Amino acid sequence: METWDAIRARRNVRDYTDEPIPDAALHHILEAARRTPSANNRQSWDFILVTGREALVELAKTWPQGGTHIARAQAAIVLVAPVLAEDQAGLVQYDLGQATMSIMLAATDLGIGTGHAVVRDQDLAKQLLDLPDDRFAAYMIGLGYPADRPVRPLRNPNRRAFDEVVHRQRW
Repeated sequence: METWDAIRARRNVRDYTDEPIPDAALHHILEAARRTPSANNRQSWDFILVTGREALVELAKTWPQGGTHIARAQAAIVLVAPVLAEDQAGLVQYDLGQATMSIMLAATDLGIGTGHAVVRDQDLAKQLLDLPDDRFAAYMIGLGYPADRPVRPLRNPNRRAFDEVVHRQRW
């Protein structure tokens, strides 16, 4: 898939088939995350790949209101960051957002669906993932082949109109 097609095809997928994701595909997606640009090239992230069914079910409990799809995924990538002072946290959050999109586009390019979620229960996440005290689990991204329809460019995405969101020179 071409980059523009991957951008147009990317959507949140939260229901997955039972088809396993090949290790080479997971490596490719994680390599895309590793190569993501970051502020001052700090690369202050770590990525934890979770593939075991029991571990995915437990991981979903870190946000029961919005992360239940993680339990049904074939894999999840947890984005981990350092605990920082509030005045420095913004850059890390921006970097994690960029890494999230890199993961999602790389997966989409391979026909793999993704669904993102925040991690709310940090105590549970630390226990499940054996995180050091100076780190927290920021986000998790479920991965799997979509159960409803293949990943392909969307003709009519549910987005605000171009002219409504794009401003030139000023508001």
